[in-house]
Amino acid sequence: MSKKTPHSESAETVCETVSSADTELTEEEVAANVDAVMKKFDRESNVRIWEGAPKWAVTGILAAFSLFCIYVTLFATFLEEVRLTSFVALIVLMGYMIFPAKKGVQKVNHMPWYDILFMLAGTGAFLYFTFNAKSIIGQGSMITPLQIAIGIVGILAIAELCRRCVGLPILIVAGAFVVYALFWGLSNPDFGRRLSKLVSTIFYSKEGILSTPINACSKFIVVFIIFGAFLERTGIADFFIKAANVVVGGFSGGPAKVAVVASALEGMVSGSSVANTVGSGSITIPLMKRTGYKPEFAAAAEASASTGGQIMPPIMGAAAFLMAENLAVGYSSIIVKAILPAVLYFAGVFIAVHLEAKKYGLRGLTKAEIPDWKPLIKQIYLLLPLGLLIYLVGTSTRTIQTSAAIAIIAAIVVSFFNKDTRMTPKRMLEALAAGAQGTISVAAACGIAGIIAGTITATGLANTLINGIVALAGNQVIIALFLTMICCIVLGMGVPTTANYCIMAATCAPILVRMGVPAVAAHFFVFYFGIVADLTPPVALAAYAGSAIAQSNPIKTAVTSTKLAIAAFIVPYAFALNPVMLFINVEGPMQVIMIIITSLIGIFGVSAALEGYIFSHMNPVQRILAAAGGLLLIDPSGITDIIGISLVALVVVWQFVQRKTKSKKVSA
Repeated sequence: MSKKTPHSESAETVCETVSSADTELTEEEVAANVDAVMKKFDRESNVRIWEGAPKWAVTGILAAFSLFCIYVTLFATFLEEVRLTSFVALIVLMGYMIFPAKKGVQKVNHMPWYDILFMLAGTGAFLYFTFNAKSIIGQGSMITPLQIAIGIVGILAIAELCRRCVGLPILIVAGAFVVYALFWGLSNPDFGRRLSKLVSTIFYSKEGILSTPINACSKFIVVFIIFGAFLERTGIADFFIKAANVVVGGFSGGPAKVAVVASALEGMVSGSSVANTVGSGSITIPLMKRTGYKPEFAAAAEASASTGGQIMPPIMGAAAFLMAENLAVGYSSIIVKAILPAVLYFAGVFIAVHLEAKKYGLRGLTKAEIPDWKPLIKQIYLLLPLGLLIYLVGTSTRTIQTSAAIAIIAAIVVSFFNKDTRMTPKRMLEALAAGAQGTISVAAACGIAGIIAGTITATGLANTLINGIVALAGNQVIIALFLTMICCIVLGMGVPTTANYCIMAATCAPILVRMGVPAVAAHFFVFYFGIVADLTPPVALAAYAGSAIAQSNPIKTAVTSTKLAIAAFIVPYAFALNPVMLFINVEGPMQVIMIIITSLIGIFGVSAALEGYIFSHMNPVQRILAAAGGLLLIDPSGITDIIGISLVALVVVWQFVQRKTKSKKVSA
């Protein structure tokens, strides 16, 4: 096969090549194919092409930014406004260097004059605030016409950057809030005064762009993204996939189970549903198809597992840091509370792929296809940086930033254990640059999320929304949960994880808190349902990315992904109605054990009903009973638990007897 560049090859050809079970590809060809699929479904992958001296110059700027951020988070004592505005200024500068105005073939070493102009104007707007921070703070809300103009330029610059590297959905949401604020939300009859008030709130106060999302991004998220870039270069992703192959690859439907386990492990260090899906899916999806899974199911299994990586501690798509800031609790507390729901989610996906494999009699991987476990044992050292990070953060031995910095050093050290992954100065430079580039889209999304939060604060819109849903729900918490779920899925479509949570925390979480749901449970609830928007049609980016690799129908893949991720629709209700799952108000270990057992049985019941199989094909009555039993187990009361467990047990026994009877007839 002739090798094509990722810039010239169409996405359709790429998908055919990646998904072909009969074609052996070189590592370079696989990388090119993955790159092309990423460019189609992930805006962060659509970047300018820099080569030669310009490439090294841009790489140097990105690496310097990473070093600057590590220094600032660990040692600097700048005025907060100075720290935040300088951070955003550098994000704008780098963002326009990296991301072109539109998709498509890019000229090598080319940046249009208008991009240079916009880059300099946007960077200058934020640096103006940086160098005049004290006087601007002293002015309060009384800003001059020149400052209004500078603020508008800065707002437009970060909005356009967000469009390039994140996409339009979040801008549409932010634009709607801004229009509402300018024409209806702000009460001053003079338009100029309303504009001044809005620009002052969004650009010059800590309630807009410089609010909690950007603050958390500049303090915590950036260092963890840099850590992820270094950890990736140690070969840990390949280690996770091979380890998953060894553990579950040989079982029935092994490749799908490998996808679930590997994605759960990769999710601990990754922050993108699409990147997870394409990265591991380029390996697991062709294997799933080869062992008999339908293309839609193969793509859906990878997409649902990869999306689950966003809820897997310790990173959680960077939302864990924002949640800790919003709730004013320790980061270690958030990741501890996230463990059980995440495990239940992946258990649900695992159950679904197992039942699918049993239904169609799908085999696992052959012994020849499963890696030898002995070399993997020797590579266990790759887990040391991650283990060290979790220990330092979990025990509060060091600050979050210091813990991440120490983990980066640990990643560099373990890289020397293998000559193929050894961190040379060039590789360290590339890792620093990759960390900076990965921060751009997160920071841009955080800035836009800050604009949304600022307009909500300025207009009091949150109270209007809260009062409306509370009135509609009456005293029924379950109705409020359902309405909030719909809001989260709609607002979360096409929005990246970090900004997604920011929007939900500002608009939807207060609704549940008003209804009596504990604040931590409310924030986890909206976070989960914002995330599943990556799987639910019509804007199911992770499912569509998996579909591209599998060459399957995108809508069918998205629907199947939603079915496989049914745990994501059950678990949030369970912990909202019974916060013990989040280790809130725990009366004893037996209470936690019971909630785990009932949740697993409930997930099993619903998954079996959707799959239509346990020991044999289920009839409609069995499916209805299994689904009803599973759903009843969402409610924490003793009566619903007894009825739910009884219904699921009845269906299991019925299925077992049905299979025995069928086997006797066949043998007779």
